[in-house]
Amino acid sequence: MNKYLLLALSLFTLLFFSCKKQENLPRKATGKINTISVIIDDQLWNGEVGDRIRNKFASPVIGLPQEEPLFTINQYPAKLMEGFMTDNRTIIVVKKENKTAFEIKKNQYAEPQNVFHISGKTITEILDIIEKNTPKIIKIIKETEIAESQRIHSKSLIQTVLIKNKFQITLNIPTGYSYAFQSKNFIWLKKEIISGNTNLLIYQVPITAIKKDADAIMNIIKMRDSIGNLFIRGTELDTQMITEEGYSPYFSETKINDINAFETKGTWELKNDFMSGPFVNYAIVDEAHNRILVLEGFCYSPSKEKRDLMHELESIIKSIVILK
Repeated sequence: MNKYLLLALSLFTLLFFSCKKQENLPRKATGKINTISVIIDDQLWNGEVGDRIRNKFASPVIGLPQEEPLFTINQYPAKLMEGFMTDNRTIIVVKKENKTAFEIKKNQYAEPQNVFHISGKTITEILDIIEKNTPKIIKIIKETEIAESQRIHSKSLIQTVLIKNKFQITLNIPTGYSYAFQSKNFIWLKKEIISGNTNLLIYQVPITAIKKDADAIMNIIKMRDSIGNLFIRGTELDTQMITEEGYSPYFSETKINDINAFETKGTWELKNDFMSGPFVNYAIVDEAHNRILVLEGFCYSPSKEKRDLMHELESIIKSIVILK
């Protein structure tokens, strides 16, 4: 009898500590890409505070041909701050209370997660905190969303030995993309989707092709238009891809994995044709290999929103590692 009792106690202890271990594991954060949960009472949401939040976090995405919000916002009253609501990857909590504060809590309820707490004694104080901290909040959200997309992509990747051998880089490209065309210093990958396609270009040019001065943006436009003329054409004559002339692209200097790069976002079109869409171009200054390494994503999807398609391309590009 004692033997059976000892066995039962051992099994109970094992089950107890296994359950305890499971309870201590962080919950997995959920939510669609580029979506924010805003926890705020209706009175604030329907007033000036809500207007400011929408103005900042649902402002139009730069470089898209039609207006689409930077993030999709879902609003919930504070009393719902429990259960599945706390599993969301990005949460902004706004309260009017007897303290003025801004706090960022990483993985407060789940992982990976950012919870931004904003509180003020007055509407003016809340608005001031939002105004001051919006750039930081957006930067953190974007970095988290890129990392989440890269995590999802990593579950199933295509073979990229050709890219590694040709350009001395590694790049995580998810299943669905295939090699559309290649030449000595150029690779074009494409993924067919229901409403069109998404595309990734990889090529290199001499390091002197783009100079860090006022003409940099013109050099990039000239460069990508020449690539379009060489490799990307419609079915008819004289229908090569060009940078749309009616809109000036958005241009900035940035870093990708601590390497200097030029970021250009705008709209492409096929000359003398009806096809067009957004593009994002990263010209990386790779001094180690004495070159400008260019990675560009563009999509054609006339009947579908394009924000998340371009986000996917950006997350692929930012997975780059340049080999020594």
